[in-house]
Order: sequence, then structure tokens, then C-alpha cells
Amino acid sequence: MAQLLTGAEIQERADGLSDWTIESSKLQTLRKFKDFVAAIAFVNKLVEPSESAGHHPDIEISYNKVKITLTTHDAGGLTKKDFDLAAIISQIV
Repeated sequence: MAQLLTGAEIQERADGLSDWTIESSKLQTLRKFKDFVAAIAFVNKLVEPSESAGHHPDIEISYNKVKITLTTHDAGGLTKKDFDLAAIISQIV
């Protein structure tokens, strides 16, 4: 099982990510696209890196908006895995 990060470690890693926030032991971002088709195309780009990492985000789609939430469920909070995947997702356009 992945080890939970301390509050200081979470803050340090969060400072290195733009457009991500910490909400109740979860890492979240909201991306907006021109329309539903573009939003779905973005979500489809998340499949390969998530599968490769063996770590899967919670995804909410509302027309042109995609909310991504990361947490390590089996550890009960944020771990290195969450921040590693967030960094990868941040590079996807």
C-alpha cells in the first residue's frame, strides 16, 4: 500500500502544480473545453497514463467541463501516486 503524505509534503507538492487544489484530502482540477466532444476527447487521453500508472482518477463530466479528483483510496488520502499522476495530467491538452 502507498504511504500517506504528511501535511507539509502535500503542501510542498501542491505548490508545484498549477490549476490543482486540495479539497478534503483529495487533489482536484477543473478543465473547461469548447464543447462536449472536446471534453470527451480529453477524458479519453487520460486512459493510457492512468492504466500505465495503475492509478485511476475519479472523473465528472458536465457538458464542456471535466472535474478530475485524485486520492489513493486504499491508503485513505493523498500519496505520491496522486501527485505523480496529476503532473502527467497537467501536461495533457
